[in-house]
Amino acid sequence: MPDTSNPLIVQSDFSLLLEVHNDKFEIVRNELTKFAELVKSPEHIHTYKISTLSLWNAAAMGLDVKYITDSLINYSKFDVPNNVLEEIRAIFGRFGVVEILKYEADNTKLILFIKEKNLEIEILSIPKLKKYVTHKISEQRYLIPLLLRGELKVDFFNFNIPVNDIAGYAKSKFLDINLKTETSARVPFKLRDYQTMASEAFYQAGSNFGGHGTIVLPCGSGKTIIGIDVITKVKGYALILTTSVAAVHQWIREILDKTDISPDMIGEYTGDKKEIKPITVCTYQILIYRKTKESDFPHFGIFLSQEWGLIIYDEAHLLPAPIFKITSELQSVRRLGLTATLIREDGHEKDVFCLIGPKKYDTPWKVLEKQGWIAEAKCYEIKLPLQEDLVMDYLAADQKAKFAIAATNPLKIDVLSDILLRHRNSLILVIGQFIDQLELVAKIIKAPLIIGKTPNLKREDLYRRFRAGELRILVVSKVANFSIDLPDAAVLIQLSGTYGSRQEEAQRLGRILRPKKNNNSYFYTLTTQDSIEEQYAHNRQRFLTEQGYSYEIDYWKKEELICRKN
Repeated sequence: MPDTSNPLIVQSDFSLLLEVHNDKFEIVRNELTKFAELVKSPEHIHTYKISTLSLWNAAAMGLDVKYITDSLINYSKFDVPNNVLEEIRAIFGRFGVVEILKYEADNTKLILFIKEKNLEIEILSIPKLKKYVTHKISEQRYLIPLLLRGELKVDFFNFNIPVNDIAGYAKSKFLDINLKTETSARVPFKLRDYQTMASEAFYQAGSNFGGHGTIVLPCGSGKTIIGIDVITKVKGYALILTTSVAAVHQWIREILDKTDISPDMIGEYTGDKKEIKPITVCTYQILIYRKTKESDFPHFGIFLSQEWGLIIYDEAHLLPAPIFKITSELQSVRRLGLTATLIREDGHEKDVFCLIGPKKYDTPWKVLEKQGWIAEAKCYEIKLPLQEDLVMDYLAADQKAKFAIAATNPLKIDVLSDILLRHRNSLILVIGQFIDQLELVAKIIKAPLIIGKTPNLKREDLYRRFRAGELRILVVSKVANFSIDLPDAAVLIQLSGTYGSRQEEAQRLGRILRPKKNNNSYFYTLTTQDSIEEQYAHNRQRFLTEQGYSYEIDYWKKEELICRKN
């Protein structure tokens, strides 16, 4: 009989409701993350969803179907609907029917093994899949070129046929690297519990079930540290791909600070330097650079220049399309994706699953906040009217121009001044989408500005001075959305954003989530009331509200400054 003191409710639409205020919450949450997707996690009830992809994630990690059905039955408050159990078994049974195996006779080839005759007939009837099964070597076994390994997995997945890739990994050159027990500043250092769990979930003790996958954790939770720990486990040459030169330097600093590797073993591959070392840190931008749309990518050769043991994709949700292409050819290398959210507006989440690997670890943002590992963030949306002399221009404009007029509403500068005054003792980031707006704001408030054309050396110096407390305010464009470590930033004021991007909203909040002395942060979004910008703002906020954050609404009027006191 079900135990009504249990925290889980399994519904017939495959949604799972988990009570937060229950003694078994932590245990059950850790179980659900192995085979269900976290949909939203507000204060009292977390919602998960069992999907085809989440079940195949679980199968790829080595779980069996009985483990999943038993978990649901054992922790459910009520009887688990029979249709859910039967459908889980059916979906799970489809995984592993097609396998990719190692071919000992030729390391440029692999074996595609189709275990069921009927499925083989089905595959042969689909032109997009038939092209892979032309070289039959024995009953239901086909030779495929090594370089088609990733492309094949994506194509088969698109026809609802998951491929269990157990061909293993190419052997890498050995790299002797270990974690320190204290940092360079003599501060004791060890991984947090969830960082250890994430690292071990990815590596899987070096087995073929591990070594390819994505870890999803909020900004400020130390994903870089997890990546470094994985490097010390793999002990092979590592290529790290990230979003900017500043992020490259940040990775290098962290590796030198937390491991015993010597500086001459780490290389920077950017527009400024072209070093290939046992650990090479590179930007996506340099890899996808080419002179024209028809030209080759001259720097893609870096992927093939070493016997890499591990490739780390920082901010994996941002992978440019050309990187997907080359990644499809690199399936013999261990691959780790790091991201705060797998949201992609272009629907490429499945490509992340096929080409980097399944999600291996995920924890709700509010859980880490409650444990003190990330700062407590208070979110405010301040609505203000459109400046009167712009109303007629707004009404006559098309959608794109309407958004630009609303987003650059000059009254936002008055609101900004009020917020800056109320947080005059804090380190503040002012961020926006429109360069003209940012240049005007930086001039008015007399603060430095970082935009795309700001030279890397100047960016690095401004970030350094901000971290040191020499600068109290920085005005930044979307170049600061990702992978920038400004641990003491406590206030972020968002003047404008990229339309309705949920991903960008989450990343911007992440700039101020690193733990700090009082562990409080403030996130302000300024929106023009009754405009298209207001509509976009509500879409932007959706991911964070599903994570348990709430936006307090303030209405600002020019004649009476209304802004939240802190």
